[in-house]
Amino acid sequence: MREMITPSNSGFDPDRYRGWAAPAYVIAEAGVNHGGNLEAALEMVRVAAGSGIDALKFQTYKAGRIATRTSSAYWDRSMEPSGSQYELFLKYDMFDESDYRHLAAACAEAGITFLTTPFDTDCISWLDELLAMWKVASADITNFPLLRRIARTGKPVILSTGASTLGEVEEAVDVLTRAGCPDVTLLHCTLSYPTATSDANIGTIVHLQTAFPGTVLGYSDHTLPHDSFAAIAGAFTLGARVIEKHFTLDKTLTGNDHWHSFDGADFTRLREELDRLQMLLGQPRKLVLPNEEPARLHARRSLVARGPIRRGELLTADAIDVKRPGTGIEPRHLETLIGWHATVDIEDDTTLQWHMLAPPA
Repeated sequence: MREMITPSNSGFDPDRYRGWAAPAYVIAEAGVNHGGNLEAALEMVRVAAGSGIDALKFQTYKAGRIATRTSSAYWDRSMEPSGSQYELFLKYDMFDESDYRHLAAACAEAGITFLTTPFDTDCISWLDELLAMWKVASADITNFPLLRRIARTGKPVILSTGASTLGEVEEAVDVLTRAGCPDVTLLHCTLSYPTATSDANIGTIVHLQTAFPGTVLGYSDHTLPHDSFAAIAGAFTLGARVIEKHFTLDKTLTGNDHWHSFDGADFTRLREELDRLQMLLGQPRKLVLPNEEPARLHARRSLVARGPIRRGELLTADAIDVKRPGTGIEPRHLETLIGWHATVDIEDDTTLQWHMLAPPA
């Protein structure tokens, strides 16, 4: 009998990740950095779970369904030598349904969410049993048959938007929504491996916010690790609340996505930095914090008598100084008080209070 897997709680209630104060939802993109080795993939589950990420994402495809045999390579072949897309995909086309079920169970046991990106419609029916939400790759933003099939499962979709126009993003969101998808999260990314610093274009997130108000936004990072922390911090500050980054057990491995990936230690640091950044950002409105009240009272200034002022004496500008603490009449009232008179004797260096003064009769 086939093992039944209940999708692990995604922890991704879209409502929780809307708005300025929302935390980061971190996806480690394992892709096929396991090299087709199930034991390596299971080790990735263990390491990822220990690094504080929320979800671990794989890729599900068959080489013959994703690319023609003559599809040309479009990447840096000094880092990934495969001569065609078909050749590259065939190299890692080793997992079947039982392997993904095994990985889903391992993720559930480790307390993280299992995700995988489907690249054709053949696997949707059985993956639907394993997933609480879907991740769609940038390259499939115009693949309406795939989008509609995924949407009909009635689950949320996280859609990457690399190499697409705003119009294409709008059309894809419309297709997903009309076909039954209850919520679409959009990830900005640059579809270039790796992404140069000058091409990260993090500000696109602001454009997406304007075009899709109320939508949860995110960022899928393809920059090299020395740029990634700054890029991700910038994206989070601009409103990205879903963060995706490639993951490997060993950044020194050649081929595929290892060389622009994070390892477990990087993800641990990323989680800590994002949690700290969320705290630093605070609230998007000007207010006086409780811990500022002592400084507000004592570091601000008040109007102070510059020399003794006798009862009945009229106030002049020369008779008043401005000093700390701020426990008396605020300096903004200085001009108003010129010409008022003292109702009591006031000693030199006294912080003036309203009851000590009266307006002209």
